[in-house]
Amino acid sequence: MSAFTDDDLQRLRFDLESDRVERKRSAGDRKVIRRQVCALANDLAGHGTPGAILIGVEDDGRCVGLEITDKLLRDLAQVRDDGNILPLPSLTVEKRTLGDGDIVLITVHPSVAPPVRFNGRVWVKVGPTVRQTTPEEEQRLSERRRAGDRPFDMRPAGEASLDDLDLDYVRRQYLPRAIALEVLEQNRRPIDHQLRSLRLLANGTPTYGAILAFAVDPQRWMPGAYVQFLRIDGTALADPIRDQKVLTGRLEDVLRRLDELLELSVSVRTTVAGVPREVRQPDYPVTALQQLARNAVMHRSYESSNAPVRLSWYSDRIEFTNPGGLFGQVTEANFGTGATDYRNPLI
Repeated sequence: MSAFTDDDLQRLRFDLESDRVERKRSAGDRKVIRRQVCALANDLAGHGTPGAILIGVEDDGRCVGLEITDKLLRDLAQVRDDGNILPLPSLTVEKRTLGDGDIVLITVHPSVAPPVRFNGRVWVKVGPTVRQTTPEEEQRLSERRRAGDRPFDMRPAGEASLDDLDLDYVRRQYLPRAIALEVLEQNRRPIDHQLRSLRLLANGTPTYGAILAFAVDPQRWMPGAYVQFLRIDGTALADPIRDQKVLTGRLEDVLRRLDELLELSVSVRTTVAGVPREVRQPDYPVTALQQLARNAVMHRSYESSNAPVRLSWYSDRIEFTNPGGLFGQVTEANFGTGATDYRNPLI
C-alpha cells in the first residue's frame, strides 16, 4: 500500500513550505532528482515519515499534463540503483492520478543509516530548499545513525506484523512476569504500546527478539532458530546415529524441550551396596548441560547465519556448536576471566 493517500497528495502538492515534498515540472534533470532523493532520505528534521517527489507538477501545485510511460517509470526507478546515492535509499516509483492530471510519485523513506550522500555530498531539505549540509547538520545525522545501531534482536523483523505474534501467549505468559502485577492491572494501554515499552516493537514492527520468543511460527522469519540434537554411537560424526531430534517453536518451548531431552539422555548409575543409602551418579551434571544449552541458544548469532544450534552427544563427550564467535569485549585473551558482553541483550 502506498505511503500517501490521494488526500495526502492533494495537500502536499499545494503546501509550498513543506520540507517533505518536492515538485518538478518534468523528469528531465535526473541530477536534480537524485539530489532531492538524497535530501528526503536524510530527513534532517527527523519526521520519521516518507517524503514525496511529485513529477508533473508546477511549483504552484498544478498538474502539467505529463505523459507517463512504463519506460519513464523504469528509468526513474534506476535512480536508486546506479550507485550515485549511498547508502542506497529506500524508494518506490508509481503513477498517480490527481484531480487535474497524472503525475509520477517517488516516495522516499527516511534512511536508517544517515548521512546519505549523492556523489559524495550530503544534501538535506530545509523548508522548501534543498542544499548541502553544514558540518553541524552532518554531525546530527551521524549521531542519529549511531543511535539507530541497535542489537540484532532489537531491530524490526522485516515485514512481520503484530498478527504474526501469539498475543494471547504474550498476555498470559510474558507480561505477568515482565511487569509488576499491580502495574499491569492499572495499565490500560493497547497491547502495541505495552510491547513497544518492552522493546518488543520497533517502528510498529515486531523485533527479532519478539519473533523468536512470541511468534506463532518463529522459523518463518528466522530459519536457523532451532536446535539439532544428535546422539551418536561412537566418537566421530560419521559413526552411526542412535537418535536425532529437531527442536523448533518459540524460545521457551525449545528450551523446555531441550531440558527434557537432556534429562532423558543422561545416564544415572545407582550404587546401593556398601553405602548407608542409595547413591545416584549421573554421567554428566544435568544442570550444567542445561546452562550450556541455554548459552548456546541465547548467545548465538541469528544475524550472520541460518545454521542451527547443534548438540552432538558422542559416547565420550558432548559438543555444543552455535553460529558466531566471541563477541564485543570478550576475547581469546580474557575468555574465562570474568569478561562479559551480550550479542542479544533483549533475548
